[in-house]
Amino acid sequence: MSHRQLSAEGLEVAFGHRQVLRGADLEIPRGRRLALLGANGSGKTTLLRTLAGSVKPGHGNVLVDGAAVAFDRSGLRTHRQIVQLVAQNPDDQLFAADVYRDVSFGPLNLGLSEAEVRQRVAQALAVLSIEDLAERPIHELSYGQRKRVAIAGALAMQPCVMLLDEPTAGLDPQGVDEMVAALQRLLEAHTTVVISTHEVDFALWWADSVAVLVDGQVRHGLPADLLSDESLVAAARLRRPLVLQAAAALGLPSGSVTDVPGLVAAVRAAGDLGEGAA
Repeated sequence: MSHRQLSAEGLEVAFGHRQVLRGADLEIPRGRRLALLGANGSGKTTLLRTLAGSVKPGHGNVLVDGAAVAFDRSGLRTHRQIVQLVAQNPDDQLFAADVYRDVSFGPLNLGLSEAEVRQRVAQALAVLSIEDLAERPIHELSYGQRKRVAIAGALAMQPCVMLLDEPTAGLDPQGVDEMVAALQRLLEAHTTVVISTHEVDFALWWADSVAVLVDGQVRHGLPADLLSDESLVAAARLRRPLVLQAAAALGLPSGSVTDVPGLVAAVRAAGDLGEGAA
């Protein structure tokens, strides 16, 4: 499904006198994993909502395959079949009495046949590994289960791009593992996945690329490159990932290792050499 290119060009968004986005540019790689990083209040949610068509920019454009999205009823209806946003709090998104009815709501509104709706719901539940929850009332679900149901509802629309606002926030370690597995299955279903987070360690090992929001603008690049940039990380009110801090302490350039497992191995090897010398 990741055959469409989503990007932002010169986005400016203000709420009253507060300017949140100031000429933000971003091109989201197709079929890849992008982590959007920034401090609380930096505009991550605003950027995701603008990309999804929920917020109309004052200036600039949201583009699909290079064509500007029309922020009218027809344009947004088309756009929401391409891009879906999952809110941080699943209770802002779930409203039906049970899981099946909630996940089926979007496809039903597209006017699809009952058979097509059933198929889409079954596929979405399978991707999220929550088939056993289909008849469960929403109020009986755990927080992590509700998060996955919210993602299933978006996935049933069969979008090319999924935007997820803080998908691991509020989850215990097992819930995080289940969410990571769910994100992986989205990728295997050929969906581009974008998440917002302020968890730099998670972003470093999970993402193919990261976008860092600072002063309403976006810096986009490889995780190790951007997250080892001390001035950028400080400006974004983040911190360098622990593994990059360890690499720097051992004199290892972050750019010398292109994957986190390799970087961890290099850190360990350097530590072993240091112990041997001692």
